Amino acid sequence: MAPSTSAQRQASDENTPLIGGGARNGPSDSHSFHDDISQHGAAPTVVQSLRNFILSGWLNVLLVAVPLSFISHFAHWGSTADFIISFIAIVPLASLLGDATEQCSLRLGQTVGGLLNATFGNAVELIVGVLALKRGELRIVQTSLLGSILSNLLLVLGCSFLAGGLKFKEQQFQATAAQASSSLMVLGTATLVIPAAYRANQLDGSLVHDGPGALTLLDEFGKRTDISGLLKLSRGTAIILLFCYASYLYFQLRTHHYLFEEASDEEVEEARMNIYTAVGALVVVTVVTSFCADYLVGAIDEFAQDFGIPKAFIGLILLPIVGNAAEHVTSVWMAAKGKMELTIGVAVGSSIQIGVGLIPILVIVGWIINQDLTLFFENFETIVLFVSVLLVDILVADGKSNYLEGLMLVALYLVIALAFWFTK
Repeated sequence: MAPSTSAQRQASDENTPLIGGGARNGPSDSHSFHDDISQHGAAPTVVQSLRNFILSGWLNVLLVAVPLSFISHFAHWGSTADFIISFIAIVPLASLLGDATEQCSLRLGQTVGGLLNATFGNAVELIVGVLALKRGELRIVQTSLLGSILSNLLLVLGCSFLAGGLKFKEQQFQATAAQASSSLMVLGTATLVIPAAYRANQLDGSLVHDGPGALTLLDEFGKRTDISGLLKLSRGTAIILLFCYASYLYFQLRTHHYLFEEASDEEVEEARMNIYTAVGALVVVTVVTSFCADYLVGAIDEFAQDFGIPKAFIGLILLPIVGNAAEHVTSVWMAAKGKMELTIGVAVGSSIQIGVGLIPILVIVGWIINQDLTLFFENFETIVLFVSVLLVDILVADGKSNYLEGLMLVALYLVIALAFWFTK
């Protein structure tokens, strides 16, 4: 995220430790034992790059589930095995996607790297969303996207505030950049409230599935009503949101990039992969992830029925945990080391990508492939999202964080998860 001012940085250096001792080396420090970059700055070979890539984190132990996911699907082990194994497989794949994107960013420069991060930062959510959209699973699309936003804003940011707050009495971050990001998130949430208000104003009814990928408005008398107005509103709003997101990227990468850059006195990370291997790895991992995600989405219906788990809970809680596992670990570890700008950038920035970028993109994709995805979420979901974004906006406004604020965010997330567990 943005660099602190000199006064903020001095205050950060004088943070009072609550548990004593310096920050332990995080996951990124584990690269040192296999970092083959020479002292002269020569790029790693393909073999060295692949070795550094595979050994980039402890989550990669779970890569054993990737071939098992393919075997389970083609050997017809059943929906339960498909769901569980694919669920586990996507966790390390999401981590590898993040690593490959980061390595490409280091080699391609800040501007291109920023665009690359914006594109692949939520690749798992995009892949799951597109595949569910093709299958006509519109509710899974909506709940998984909503769940990703809530997971980043409440669980990831909350745990990060907690981790940092248990080590430091108070942590500071660039308030201007954080406020700009959270305000854009409020805008994205408001655009979900407007379709709900529009639908309520048009007719007091409910949206029902009328075949794969199709929605119909059903009034209190059971009469079906055309929802073309709601579709047009959603698609027009999606175009406007994408323009706002493009403007935000320009704001972040060009005109106000200094607000979002790391401090120049911090150590610059060396690339552990050459650019060709990094790009190739990014493409391969994306393709493999798409297959595992397809198996996962295809098994959701039977898995939910077999175990009596609400599909809303699977979409809102379970799927986002898969996609955000790597981000969660990174964000919490950075907060424990006092790097709150990075933490805010991961949690809030990822939510913006989804709320103002990914959701509108999927609405337009649905338009192209004749799937009636709208920006109308259920009233309960819309209220939950609005309250969550409002709480985050309030907490980041002062540019400071502590463990109590983290506890509040996590508590709200647990209450939401409990509510969706009992959703019919």
